[in-house]
Amino acid sequence: MRKVWKLEDLDCAHCAGKIEEAVQGLEGVEEANVSFMAQKMTVEFSGDEAEISRRIAEVVAEIEPEVTLSE
Repeated sequence: MRKVWKLEDLDCAHCAGKIEEAVQGLEGVEEANVSFMAQKMTVEFSGDEAEISRRIAEVVAEIEPEVTLSE
């Protein structure tokens, strides 16, 4: 499955890279791509969408607490 999230208030390119790397390391995630300029993250994954979304939200909050993750 493929899903795109908005990363509102993402203001650090380095942090965008850290988010991308951390999300790629999550179980069930096949590929993650964060576009700093577009403030979007595209994730290819398998498994439970709600669980993947929850874990991605946790990763984003840990790395960039001020970033809002939305669909």
